[in-house]
Amino acid sequence: MKILITGGAGFIASHLVDAYLARGDEVVVVDNLVHGKRERVAPGAAFYEMDICSPALAEVFAAERPDYVSHHAAQMDVRKSVEDPMFDASVNIVGGINVLEQCRKFGVQHVIFASTGGAIYGELEQVPAPETHPIRPISPYGASKFAFETYLFLYRYNYGLNYTILRYANVYGPRQDPHGEAGVVAIFTHQMLSGKRPTIFGDGEQVRDYIYVGDVVAAHLLCGPHVSGEVFNIGTGIATSVNDLFRLLRHIIGFSAEPDYAPPRLGELAVSALDATKARQQLGWQPRVSLREGLERTVQALQAERLSHSAGCEDSGVISLSPHPSREGS
Repeated sequence: MKILITGGAGFIASHLVDAYLARGDEVVVVDNLVHGKRERVAPGAAFYEMDICSPALAEVFAAERPDYVSHHAAQMDVRKSVEDPMFDASVNIVGGINVLEQCRKFGVQHVIFASTGGAIYGELEQVPAPETHPIRPISPYGASKFAFETYLFLYRYNYGLNYTILRYANVYGPRQDPHGEAGVVAIFTHQMLSGKRPTIFGDGEQVRDYIYVGDVVAAHLLCGPHVSGEVFNIGTGIATSVNDLFRLLRHIIGFSAEPDYAPPRLGELAVSALDATKARQQLGWQPRVSLREGLERTVQALQAERLSHSAGCEDSGVISLSPHPSREGS
């Protein structure tokens, strides 16, 4: 089977590239490398440096003729979506429609969409939230993700394009960039390893459902035509406060300082946790990696990455460990 992965040089999707290749599938990656990194893409995958909003995307589909599309390319920063909702919509809705149009024109069998659980449901009436929870996003990011879910339904109804939607909890793990739109685990880990005090926005009692990237990949591998038109939460159902997350990471890293606190940010939720009962029942999926184990793996990976970067700088005569500046994009 040939699978085209948008955003395949990014954090989550690059792990998915590895898994599909290991399964024996042909893999095609489309990524504009604004946040993705070319070196994350395994050598066995075909690679196209391209934005999903580009009209030239049709040429990729015409040349590759994928059977499946795994759609990960997105503007994924909640804060950025609040600051610039037009840009958020241009990538997550208009760019997504461009992907769907190519799927329709070139006979793609199935689309697997990386959606969001927390941002779509908004402030929760029920914790953890099932897929039937009311949809009430409080950020443009959540609204744009749900809008694309609606387009998936439309394309299935009108054109017979099969799809599966996976609504992620807060995904973390190796390869997550601690800069730009990164999640709190990568940010806190990088800051502590650098000897800096992390900043917690609000009182730190807001809770999230943290899911390890390997468990997310495992869910993708279980999706196919047998679950066409279905939506699945992919999370642990366990709500962990930001304060507790900080304490866990501090213990693992051996960091002694306390965090700084700052005012809460617009568009961010107080409570987010997902009920994944449906995924267990219909996909046979469940999370395997505990939060502590996943954090330990993440810390080890970032430590190894920093050591590798440090060695590279020494070899080249450069001693600064400053990261490359991040850029905005899909």
